Amino acid sequence: MNILDKIVIDKRKEVALRKSLIPLKQLETSVLFERSTISLSKSLKNSTSGIIAEHKRRSPSKAVINQNLDVQDVAKGYEDAGVCGMSVLTDGKYFGGSLDDLLLARASCNLPLLRKEFIIDTYQILEAKAYGADVILLIAAILTKEEIKQFSEFAKSLKLNVLLEVHDLEELQKSIMPSIDMLGVNNRNLKTFEVSLETSKTLSNHIPDDFVKVSESGISSIEAIKELQPYGYKGFLIGENFMKTDNPGESATKFIKDLAGF
Repeated sequence: MNILDKIVIDKRKEVALRKSLIPLKQLETSVLFERSTISLSKSLKNSTSGIIAEHKRRSPSKAVINQNLDVQDVAKGYEDAGVCGMSVLTDGKYFGGSLDDLLLARASCNLPLLRKEFIIDTYQILEAKAYGADVILLIAAILTKEEIKQFSEFAKSLKLNVLLEVHDLEELQKSIMPSIDMLGVNNRNLKTFEVSLETSKTLSNHIPDDFVKVSESGISSIEAIKELQPYGYKGFLIGENFMKTDNPGESATKFIKDLAGF
């Protein structure tokens, strides 16, 4: 059993527990449920940098990245740096995140916020909306084509953007549908944790132009972005590179400045 399988098994238990504790009606009466969402796909289309900066305390592959930062400071710092959007990990067991992180980020900035989570139930999409997210992540590796369709259409009905993540051609082919806004190619093999930008390059030709292309994982240099831009990528998800520093906002600022001047 690989790490992804383990995460999904634990996630099913966690979601069942959350559903029993907080009814749907309670989520729907959240103050944030009625707010107008901000489109990440539009933000990426109009950007020269395309940086989506992440808040991530730890990960199964890297253990602790940074436990000492205040999510509010990170969100403000990223916004000041001029990133296109912010990804907030809400998985507790494997990544040290929580829905409260999403709530705090929402209170601290006006960026489009992505709830980075292993979504296996429409309940989590309602949670995302209730806690201030603008975008949800769907991972093709853990969902059937029917689930991708059901979840993405449900997200659209809540005015949320959908970023769909794939790792190979088979996952990509089952995921192309009108209810997806952005197609993300994860350069990290979630079974082995090896990272290669070739994954993004190879799959780019198979992604129709009506989707915003996003490259994820293993992007830690200006060179990597410059290498991927000719393949049509408009979005670049960067987590560890900023989070491993004492001031992620400052390092994002420098990165974006260097990218503009490259």
